[in-house]
Amino acid sequence: MKTVAVQVRVALSKEDQRQGIVQRRLAAIMFTDLVGYTALSQQSESLALELLEEHRRILRLIFSKHNGMEIKTMGDAFLVEFASALEAANCGFEIQKVLHERNLSQTEELKRIRLRIGVHLGDVIHSTTDVYGDAVNIASRIEPLADEGGVCLTRQVYDHIHNNFNLPLTSLGQKTLKNVSGSVEVYKILFPWKEQAVRKQQAESTKMRIAVLPLDNFSPDPNDEFFADGMTEELIDRLAQVKAFRVIARTSVMGYKKQKDKKISEIAKELGVGTIVEGSVRKAGSRIRITAQLIDTASEEHLWSDRYDKELDDVFAVQTEIALKITNELAGKMIVSTPGSVSPSRDMSTLHPSQDTQNMDAYIDYLRGRRLFAEKGSVQSIKHALTFFEDAVRLDPGFARARVGIAEVVLWLGTEGAMPYLDANKIAHEELTRALELNDTLAEAHSTLSGLFLGEDKFAASEREARRAIELNPNLSDPYRWLAQIVAGNGKIDEAVRLLESALLVDPMDINVISFLGRVYFYAGREKEALAFWERTKALSPYRTSAHSMEYYLVIGNYAKASQMLQELERLRPESGWTEMYRGFLAARTGDVEEARHSIEKLEKRGASGELTAFFEGFIHYALGDMDEFVKCIEQSFELHGLPLLELMYSPLYEDARKDPRIIEILRKQSAERHQ
Repeated sequence: MKTVAVQVRVALSKEDQRQGIVQRRLAAIMFTDLVGYTALSQQSESLALELLEEHRRILRLIFSKHNGMEIKTMGDAFLVEFASALEAANCGFEIQKVLHERNLSQTEELKRIRLRIGVHLGDVIHSTTDVYGDAVNIASRIEPLADEGGVCLTRQVYDHIHNNFNLPLTSLGQKTLKNVSGSVEVYKILFPWKEQAVRKQQAESTKMRIAVLPLDNFSPDPNDEFFADGMTEELIDRLAQVKAFRVIARTSVMGYKKQKDKKISEIAKELGVGTIVEGSVRKAGSRIRITAQLIDTASEEHLWSDRYDKELDDVFAVQTEIALKITNELAGKMIVSTPGSVSPSRDMSTLHPSQDTQNMDAYIDYLRGRRLFAEKGSVQSIKHALTFFEDAVRLDPGFARARVGIAEVVLWLGTEGAMPYLDANKIAHEELTRALELNDTLAEAHSTLSGLFLGEDKFAASEREARRAIELNPNLSDPYRWLAQIVAGNGKIDEAVRLLESALLVDPMDINVISFLGRVYFYAGREKEALAFWERTKALSPYRTSAHSMEYYLVIGNYAKASQMLQELERLRPESGWTEMYRGFLAARTGDVEEARHSIEKLEKRGASGELTAFFEGFIHYALGDMDEFVKCIEQSFELHGLPLLELMYSPLYEDARKDPRIIEILRKQSAERHQ
């Protein structure tokens, strides 16, 4: 498709000017801004003025070359109009190219000229001496979204130029702009020189992202496999405490225990890591041999390897000693060889202790519970995990991590309706309080407590515990997830996206993060990204992906596809309250009132036994058009600290609900509680 000039410029006649007549036309509007000019003026006014004038000379020559009409200069900023979107984009590219080449010759940072540029295509209104309108406002609002030395464009510009522009363009997603109704999709130009720098930086950063693969058990006795698992966990815990490293969480790496034939390059791509630690454990009689090696995933070169032979008179002491030795070796090998990194202390004995039991039977029960819970299989398998954690605590009441395991499992069961919600919260409180009394540096305990406080609408306490957990261990994904829920509830949906993307870097296989991130993309107006993300991750989180996809299909009114998603929900988890809610919601939307009311009755019975079902019932009432009953259910959910806040605030499915004064009041009360 050929790009055509969007408007032929028409000059105002002298008579029009005399009468103050205005003209409206379609044009591409560019805003430029000189980065750091105010700060430079305070440091050196003469240098600031010198660079300002040089930047004006350079830009005016390039504006003229691309038929840009300078409307006005505002201090260190330009407002420029173009008759063609393609001319505006080419002009932006040439400006940044010329300045990039100029800056390469400047050894002093202060003497570099750096610009941000924003371009929008839309209606403008011309008066005698100015141009104004929504197009001008939008261009001024997207300019600050550009990187230093970058150019941002709106979707309107992208649609006109993408087939003819010579550089790649990438979407930054939907953005909410001040004083602009609705969201605006923003793109940026990918400059060759910037991409090279980014790729170099990413390569260095990726190198410090480490995955510890499950150590192989080469012992004659298969039961010794749990010692290998424990050694893997100990290594992950120790490496995670080295601030320079980003260590993939255990939930993402333990899945590779069953994928022994997978290539290192494939694992590296799936986890986004540049370095992998692998090894083996062989226990024979009272002797144990542990091998470990460090692999560069880009070249698959073995960077380092070592072997440790020990007498197994104290299993836990051996695990800790060897984990410390390996951590020291890897930190010394990797950090010292990475530009800009700080060399670690060779004595890491001050790291937080990860072993908090000396009872081997309790430890094995704990590892079995962790494995079952991480798999997030059926409700029955999760309950089985709970018995392992309970057995571990029974064998060693001082085993803090096992108590955290109990809390995590009961909270999951309470949320899924497999046990009374309030009972689950009570048990979790007791176990976490005791765990933190035993070990206040246990990041997992602070993280789980953050999630518990969040469910009770204790937002300040939840944020405090989440940040403490990240401080103790930045390689846990859950605290980022709790913070994402908090900021989304505060109306900062884009910040929630960033937090969840950080969580996914830490734990790429965490189904809780995966399901939440896809939904937040959708709620942030980034529909295409949500659909692509769900398609990519449905194998990892089939139930929740089907549920969120069903919500999307209900929004667009594709009830055939929604029915397909419901069949998946019924196949994967027929007992879930979400499945029953969606069954009733779809029935209501397709006119089967009797089936919808039958779903409400079933949910009411479950609610009478202690399950939190009020908002499920409310959603079906909403689909039936019964706003009074819907509001009653939402009020009940609010009182029980089970308000479906993100759905009410962001889901397009409940757009009409957000107009109801009673729902507005509930959201106001919730907001007031958040800021107490």
